Amino acid sequence: MKIICVGLNYQSHNKEMNRAPSSKDDDPVLFMKPDTALLVADKHDFYIPDFSSDIHYEAEIVVRIDKMGKNIAERFAHRYYNEITIGIDFTARDIQSELKKKSLPWEISKAFDNSAAVGIFVSKDHFGKNINELDFHLDIDAKTVQTGNTSDMIHPVDKIIAYASRFFTLKTGDLIFTGTPAGVGKVVIGNHLTGYIEGNKHLDLNIC
Repeated sequence: MKIICVGLNYQSHNKEMNRAPSSKDDDPVLFMKPDTALLVADKHDFYIPDFSSDIHYEAEIVVRIDKMGKNIAERFAHRYYNEITIGIDFTARDIQSELKKKSLPWEISKAFDNSAAVGIFVSKDHFGKNINELDFHLDIDAKTVQTGNTSDMIHPVDKIIAYASRFFTLKTGDLIFTGTPAGVGKVVIGNHLTGYIEGNKHLDLNIC
């Protein structure tokens, strides 16, 4: 199992991070996390690692691949996944910032153990609507901190799958984190995170 993540996929987040706007004509920006990054939120807590003092949450829709594929045409990409959830891409922002200043790869700030938290997966048909029109949000301690709609993605899910499959053979169980909207921020010990899709809670996570 591998975890493929998409960066720069919401203009609102690009703006809050002082990044240049992305275009639908650009290729999706991909990075990877290893299988050791996976954290199943309904079974485990997230422990802030000792190597960072600035861990940020980034809530996003996560798709689980259920069929092996390579060089998938975008028009057929919907056949390769059935389940979705909301997840958290945890980022060691202090480490990432220092590495960026040095023009070095920032993988360790994104791919560390337990940095990819996922909620409970459900069939995409559960919502009775287009996967590209889903509302989602993240609460911390019962206060909403992030809201998004998949219609605001620069690159929709099927395009991401088609593009990623040019470079990586997609296998059953692979996860795709599809990018985060504006509202990212720091977590601290004692926080309680809950994530929702279309008003239904799918993620419940304590920060320790």
